[in-house]
Amino acid sequence: MDANDHNRSRKKDNLAQQNGSMTISNVGDVDPWTAWAYKPRTISLLLIGACFLIWASGALDPEGSASGDAVTSVKRGVWAMIAVFLAYCLLQAPSTVLIRPHPAIWRLVHGLAVVYLVALTFLLFQKRDDAQQFMKFLHPDLGMELPEKSYGADCRIHTPENPTSRFKNVYDTLFDEFVLAHIFGWWGKAILIRNQPLLWVLSIGFELMELTFRHMLPNFNECWWDSILLDIVICNWFGIWAGMHTVRYFDGKTYEWVGISRQPSIIGKVKRTLGQFTPAHWDKDEWHPMLGPWRFIQVLSLCIVFLTVELNTFFLKFCLWVPPRNPVVVYRLILWWLIAIPTIREYNSYLQDRKPVKKVGAFCWLSLAICIVELLICIKFGHGLYPNPMPLWLVIIWTSVGVATLMFLIVWSWQIHRSLERKRL
Repeated sequence: MDANDHNRSRKKDNLAQQNGSMTISNVGDVDPWTAWAYKPRTISLLLIGACFLIWASGALDPEGSASGDAVTSVKRGVWAMIAVFLAYCLLQAPSTVLIRPHPAIWRLVHGLAVVYLVALTFLLFQKRDDAQQFMKFLHPDLGMELPEKSYGADCRIHTPENPTSRFKNVYDTLFDEFVLAHIFGWWGKAILIRNQPLLWVLSIGFELMELTFRHMLPNFNECWWDSILLDIVICNWFGIWAGMHTVRYFDGKTYEWVGISRQPSIIGKVKRTLGQFTPAHWDKDEWHPMLGPWRFIQVLSLCIVFLTVELNTFFLKFCLWVPPRNPVVVYRLILWWLIAIPTIREYNSYLQDRKPVKKVGAFCWLSLAICIVELLICIKFGHGLYPNPMPLWLVIIWTSVGVATLMFLIVWSWQIHRSLERKRL
């Protein structure tokens, strides 16, 4: 089955799910045990939600449920507003290309992405000091200035004068929280990208970004053995290796789904239930950056957005005083990973689509919008925080790389144009 056949089958599945009826498809989604989950119950859930709002807001007993603290009332109102919007997205938002474990899950992720985008937009219009204090509403430990940790203060591997360990620098780096973040992060990116050369471009590219911006963030000031050996050779390699093995496992599976009720044993029913949280089928991503100049630009744009999102993580926590171990950082990374799953699928389908008129999916639009607003926050709140200018040699190198890339694309396009003219003649 080619990409167009997959797209047509997905459209049929989405139309069937939106109409509240299940049709027989090649992934075996029709089953009496799960058919109830695909029947529309929008009115019933609306009435249940209304009852919950009556209870939570105290609409029938305003005096008995009134809170003397205005801040608490505002917090409850904001969270209730977000809950109502997410409930609407859960029931009425457009479905994406993903159907597992349930289309409603990805509609909920769509709603979370919109809430995050709106919250970032609100934050963008605040002053830096107000935004830093506003973070207290998300977590009580925030709103306090934090010392930024530098990893390049002492790059010696062997420290004989240290009383606790002669390899204290290596020990502290190995047991830093970013080591596990590197491994799990690249495992997740490998499952998303599914292309090993492109993953290594992103891996080496981020280390170059750390080298480029280390004059701005002390956190990027790493030792050579930390950046090259620990990050690229060990952590990133292991994460990419594990991720690509996961990709090959799912790519080699035979996707012949049988309904839960048709399983002959209890163990089979349990396995089929757990299988609902795995892909219904596995798409083969076809990036092909050397297919042409325009495809090269499209894949390069994906890499730039990826690297920008990663850089935003460090600049946001620096500007907003968020420590690395704070749950807010983890929540953002988990949300970005959930958003990236349908985003990559939509973008790859967009690249493989041969229609003359096409547009990117909703998740692609949301991802780019969130990335831009995060970047604007970093730029606005970063004024005055980075007194050291970028070294001249870095400016020269990146200018040369940009000019060389532009000249390469121009020459490549000109050669294609000449070959087409020759064929016409």
